[in-house]
Amino acid sequence: MDYVQAIVDGLLFGAVYALIGIGFTLIFGVMNKINMAYAAASFAGAYVSLGIAQVVGLSGDFGLPPFVMFLVSAVAGGVFAYIVYLICFRFTPDHYELASLMATIGTLLMVDEMVVQATNGEPQNYPEVLQGIFDNPMLEFSEEFAIRGDLLTLFIVAVIATLGLLWVLFRTKLGLATRAVAQQRMAAQLCGIRVDRTNATTFVIAGVLGGLAGAMIGAVVGTLLQSLVVIPLTIKGLIVTVIGGLGSIPGAIVGGLMVGAFENVFLAIRGVTERDMYVMLLLFVFLAFRPQGLFGRVAVRD
Repeated sequence: MDYVQAIVDGLLFGAVYALIGIGFTLIFGVMNKINMAYAAASFAGAYVSLGIAQVVGLSGDFGLPPFVMFLVSAVAGGVFAYIVYLICFRFTPDHYELASLMATIGTLLMVDEMVVQATNGEPQNYPEVLQGIFDNPMLEFSEEFAIRGDLLTLFIVAVIATLGLLWVLFRTKLGLATRAVAQQRMAAQLCGIRVDRTNATTFVIAGVLGGLAGAMIGAVVGTLLQSLVVIPLTIKGLIVTVIGGLGSIPGAIVGGLMVGAFENVFLAIRGVTERDMYVMLLLFVFLAFRPQGLFGRVAVRD
């Protein structure tokens, strides 16, 4: 039952990894480029919500309601993602992929250093806003099995955000334009679609998802929200994207849940010091035996 508990908790928390993976997948699917600064922009949005919460407060007549923090973080994440697009992608040559890649790596390190300077390198307490959703923070089904209320709330919010994204992609003109640019950029331009605007909008949508994910991670962890989380989260987002299959949103969802479950099982078996090592080994297994990922297409030579 201990391992069942670990798997369930990991699946619930893996919904956040799925959101991060979807953000990477959206950008790669539309532009065929990897945004290494994506997780940094996500946590920058979370830091904005944390700063506003510290200034305004979470109680009193003018307090900040808990879920408003998620909204603020999502909006801030979208703004930061748009800034990253302008700096790293808008004015870099399309045919020189290394330019945008190096620019995003530089932006990742710059945002990480900005967080260190703003916080003096000290951990920041993030309000555990998800704890008060349920009267009992633990939903007990038996003496050996229970579900944390904050993880369940996190999972529900992530599912709602994912369904909202799918609705935008498959039920709106913006989604049609996004899918057209992803399939054939030149043909989309000939049809009158403004590719630059579509790319920028895709970055904003991905940033909104990332900002929401960053705030939820802070709310669940509760004790700290520091720059040391940015680079590991970037790596895990890339792992989720590769495992699911580059450019596949269903793959990012399944990959995020899988990484969350395996990570928690490794945590239960080997401890926190070896957890990330075994997640990397999981990536190597996929690269060796299924390099196209779960839902990716097999590359064939013409």
